[in-house]
Amino acid sequence: MTRRAIAWYVHHHGMGHLTRMRAVAAHLEEEIVCFSSLPRPTMLPSNCTWMQLERDDDVEPGSTILAADRSPTAGGMLHWAPELHTGHRRRLVRMARVIDQHPVSAFVVDTSVEVTLFARLLGIPPVLFTQPGTRHDEPHALGLRAAARIVAPWPAELLRPAHLAPVQSSVVFTGGISRFDGRVAGPRTRDGVLVLGGRGGTQVVEADLATAAAATPGERWVVLGGLGGSPGKENDWTDDPWESLLQADVTVSWAGQNAVADLAASRARAVIVPQWRPFDEQLETARALGRAGLAVVEPIWPSAERWPEVLESARAREADWSRWEACGAAERAARVVHDVGAGRAE
Repeated sequence: MTRRAIAWYVHHHGMGHLTRMRAVAAHLEEEIVCFSSLPRPTMLPSNCTWMQLERDDDVEPGSTILAADRSPTAGGMLHWAPELHTGHRRRLVRMARVIDQHPVSAFVVDTSVEVTLFARLLGIPPVLFTQPGTRHDEPHALGLRAAARIVAPWPAELLRPAHLAPVQSSVVFTGGISRFDGRVAGPRTRDGVLVLGGRGGTQVVEADLATAAAATPGERWVVLGGLGGSPGKENDWTDDPWESLLQADVTVSWAGQNAVADLAASRARAVIVPQWRPFDEQLETARALGRAGLAVVEPIWPSAERWPEVLESARAREADWSRWEACGAAERAARVVHDVGAGRAE
């Protein structure tokens, strides 16, 4: 008997969308056809195939017109659909052709208003992964209404963005989805400061780290991921920072959804420094963590003289990370996807 299939759109910004797909796919029995501008990743789950899409945010060969100058918002109705852009057209054609040849029963979108609408126009029920922030604009409202189900990967108790209120009957709050859910935390060394940089961009530069380290003599600072103005060396990145999280005394992190879920899974003593993202996504997440007492939250990178106090405050905090509900979150998200694909979206 042929297994049921679903499609999954993986946004190319940073690594968080891909990481989340891997975590949820591990709990799905369906075949998954992944679409993304990213090249095929390593360690792809065995039930996944990868279809790389053309870019729609570049300058096409033979043209001098930027994609951003091709009326991409359709007068504010959409976020990104540049007119007369070959890459944009080919992306949609490729997705439609693959789905026509290999039918799917649900389309997971993480994250894009346009792909959500495209899936619905093809008659495929979309499962939309949403994000925090101030998202009252017309495109977000349209995409949310078009979704069969909306996955909010954080706990409802601690964060209920206002833009989800009109579609609350479609929203499933799963808790923070971590790739480390289910791992056993062994003995902790509690040594040094880990800066979890990620690949989504940051305003923190190497000079900021240098001044913080100089102001905290005796502390060992380790950076994973690039800082602003520097993509980081290859050996600064690891696909599996679990042991580093367990070894660190304090972890300094941005407020991305995957990073926060990993902090919860590892029960880290954390300092959160939210970075600029569209719609204030990280700022809203950081505020929720601060209100819940789960981390020390600093709105910007602290000045050098404040770092001893910031680290001491993080060490003194006994955070109840279970409140972020990372345990079982990936499985709960997979259940949503499975139910929509099986026609149980009501």
